[in-house]
Amino acid sequence: MGVLQITTENGVRVIKLNRPERLNAINDELSSKLELAIEDASKDDEVRVIILTGSGKGFSSGLDLSEFSKRDPATMTRAMKVDNLGWVGRLALGIVHNDKPVIAAINGIAAGAGFALTLGCDFRFMSESARVTAGYIRRGLNPDAGMTYFLPRLIGPTKANELILTGRDVYAEEAERIGLVNAVYPDEEFHGRVMDFAKGIAEGPPIAMTFSKRLLAASQDSNLETLLKQELSSIRVCFGTEDVKEGIKAFAEKRKPIFKGR
Repeated sequence: MGVLQITTENGVRVIKLNRPERLNAINDELSSKLELAIEDASKDDEVRVIILTGSGKGFSSGLDLSEFSKRDPATMTRAMKVDNLGWVGRLALGIVHNDKPVIAAINGIAAGAGFALTLGCDFRFMSESARVTAGYIRRGLNPDAGMTYFLPRLIGPTKANELILTGRDVYAEEAERIGLVNAVYPDEEFHGRVMDFAKGIAEGPPIAMTFSKRLLAASQDSNLETLLKQELSSIRVCFGTEDVKEGIKAFAEKRKPIFKGR
């Protein structure tokens, strides 16, 4: 069946990691196909929202150390040796710079790089029984995939230091309380509730969504004046779209707008 399961419904592209026997641990095949799947979803006009989730009992247990430990450095290509981003870096950038909103549906354990990949998403939801952990420190490793960038910005440096340097498990109730996830849903309702949320987002204006996401990403490292100029430039483009005309018309007619991304 392959290491990914990909479906599209009502503008929602679901990308499901599919190595359940390894708790969706990420190996070379999965990382390369996931990178391409995220890029493809960004370019597809039929896709308005992306959901990342896992099959079976886990979201992703992170890097597949069993395969990594067998890798012979002597077989590394020159390109691999000079690659200063790696798949973890490219995936993080692919999510953050994706023009579509990305939702992490954390259906089970998310550890190490698996946890880190959820942090770059625009929304995170957890099932009641799920848990997350930085985990790296337990294996004598430092974080990757942007964890040291995203986590302090999401929950503050004090709590981020704790989670990274202890590597302890964080269960759903705490994750919601500290602002790590948007909401926690019962296991039996989880996928349906996340899909309902995604469909609601997918009904929004795609062009305005894209500009909003780009502005939010830029806000992490921009000063106010730069961002004000970017906001003005973007909203001028929005005013020229059919979606704005539809939004104004729907408001006057007291009905729900139908946005077409034009």
